[in-house]
Amino acid sequence: MRAMVLEAIGGPLLAVERPLPLPRAGEIRLRIEACAVCRTDLHVIDGDLHSPKLPLIPGHEIVGIVETVGDDGDTAKIGRRVGVPWLGQTCRTCSYCRANAENLCDDPLFTGYTRDGGFATHAVADADYAFDLDPGADPVSLAPLLCAGLIGWRSLKRAGDGRRIGIYGFGAAAHIIAQVCIWQGRKVYAFTRPDDAAAKRFALDLGATWAGGSDEPAPEPLDAAIIFAPVGSLVPAALKAVRKGGRVVCGGIHMSDIPTMPYAVFWGERELVSVANLTRQDACEFFAVARQAGVRTHTTAYPLDNANSALADLRAGKVSGAAVLVPQGRT
Repeated sequence: MRAMVLEAIGGPLLAVERPLPLPRAGEIRLRIEACAVCRTDLHVIDGDLHSPKLPLIPGHEIVGIVETVGDDGDTAKIGRRVGVPWLGQTCRTCSYCRANAENLCDDPLFTGYTRDGGFATHAVADADYAFDLDPGADPVSLAPLLCAGLIGWRSLKRAGDGRRIGIYGFGAAAHIIAQVCIWQGRKVYAFTRPDDAAAKRFALDLGATWAGGSDEPAPEPLDAAIIFAPVGSLVPAALKAVRKGGRVVCGGIHMSDIPTMPYAVFWGERELVSVANLTRQDACEFFAVARQAGVRTHTTAYPLDNANSALADLRAGKVSGAAVLVPQGRT
């Protein structure tokens, strides 16, 4: 198999050839059709997230076809299209797992971080953490749903039922969950980089009520705001934008430090919450909602060997929607 491998934090990914991995009991092996590139991959590669498995194959938005299963596995899975997300395995025994909060598991494995991921032609995954996907859909279009979509959905659930939703950072997750919000009859207010006219147009084209720079005030008080950009200074800005009793959700796994702010910004029973990982129930809910809402992902495909270019474009804010790696010959 061919893979793009991180040998050292901060270094480029290296193209290598490896033997095909063998699935153990409870695992499956996939022939990868597509793997989206996430900002979390940048956090892993840049060292913002500590203690990754090294050497590491990044990537946690995997779409592929099951080729084989481990000992005593369900051979009926062979030939199915499945998706593999960030949460790759949980202990199933800690207090969080027993309380249906497996996203907070004390001893998890994460795809593309503490176990090898999908920047490759093949991958091994825990069969219980791989989800059946539409066999007739475009795998490149499906890939961003496996993290951008799932984290967006969990963030939206945490945001509550408010009608006016602000979204800070209009990238892969935002463009998916904005479509869900609009389908639900909510109003979306998109906050982009101040000088990013393309992102503003993109948000408005998707149906956002308003789009402006993150340095601009909201045109009306928001019921809730979701922050996808990893920028701590957006927290006080979002708290100022929501009404009394409103909620701000931090949807990223990493964020720069939140600056000191006056208590008055937070007062008025405003709430600030974070989102961590996902649960399998989130996936079951979201894939059904995405189908009903007719979510269409906007993607830019890159050959697998161009993974470093995809990461560089994502870091520079040059990707509209989501970047997706595909095996050569499919771009």
